[in-house]
Amino acid sequence: MKQHILKVGTVMGLLLLIGIFTSCEETKTNKTLEVGNIAKKEEITVKTNLKPRKPIVFIAGYNKKDSDFYDSARVYFKEKNYQIINDTYSIEEIITWMNNNASENPYGEIHIVNHNNPWKEMNLETTVNGEKTSSENLLKANLPKVKKGINANSKIIFHANGLGDKKELLNSFKQIFATDEVPQIKASPYFNVFGGEFTKHFLAKPYYVFYPTAHSPGKVDLSKEIAKKYPEEKEISWFDALTNEKERYVGEPYTKQFTVPVKWELDYTNSDNEIPTFAMQEEIMDFIAINVDLMKDIDKMDIPVEKFRWSYRIKNEKLIIKGKASVLCVLKPITKPYGNLEHIKPDTNNKRLYAMK
Repeated sequence: MKQHILKVGTVMGLLLLIGIFTSCEETKTNKTLEVGNIAKKEEITVKTNLKPRKPIVFIAGYNKKDSDFYDSARVYFKEKNYQIINDTYSIEEIITWMNNNASENPYGEIHIVNHNNPWKEMNLETTVNGEKTSSENLLKANLPKVKKGINANSKIIFHANGLGDKKELLNSFKQIFATDEVPQIKASPYFNVFGGEFTKHFLAKPYYVFYPTAHSPGKVDLSKEIAKKYPEEKEISWFDALTNEKERYVGEPYTKQFTVPVKWELDYTNSDNEIPTFAMQEEIMDFIAINVDLMKDIDKMDIPVEKFRWSYRIKNEKLIIKGKASVLCVLKPITKPYGNLEHIKPDTNNKRLYAMK
């Protein structure tokens, strides 16, 4: 009996010692894991808190005719001490530069300057010598991926006319410039003006009136038409604005002109229908009106079909229809509603001035 008790005591003692050693080992392991986790957390925190790089500006175009848009933008951003990147005329070149110059510090603000016609694709190539940038063309383009340097705090800011209204295109840019994190995409629905008489960068609200190219009804009739189109705008003298080419005092409305071309090629090679011919403009417009696909293109531009000058020709088995509309765009500079008359600063964090995706 005594021997049995002694054996039981010995076994219990051994179990107790094993438990103590096991507990010590677990404590050591837990402490090691805890230290490792703390190290990882610290590493993540350090990476998250890395200071963003100073703003970068891509001058994505060059001046044509009498415009000094790009030169004026270059001067404006140079005075802000931003890094200027020239000769990048495509999204491909911009992404390639970003990949080649990425560092441990993430990109902060990336500005892309592009002077565009709001009714056409952007005046910016997708790939080098490729198609112009639109949401459709971006999806088709074989673009490089952004490898690193972008995080959720990175801001890609477009300085282009009316781009803030093109939600689909902004969403496409969001995908194109994303890494494992998605940047903020910003653009204004207003016009960007660089090199003004009174300030080097301001935004202007656009108002539009259209007519068939080379068939203007005259400024008097156009001023009546645009006044009827925007009855809520009481501050603009439309005739004066349509005859004024620049801002002569702070906030004065003035006019820019654009041309919007349209071209369709309809192939009748395997069609049972004969290629139609037209004797007058109205017949071409009637043909467009009954063609669903053609009307979709017209509706997308939001320009009435009768505001185009239409022509057509037949080449081989193709019907080629061309249209051209002239746009008079009255620009009203955005100024402060109180105090001294001055332009509102184009603050990209101001949600009233810039759309964000």
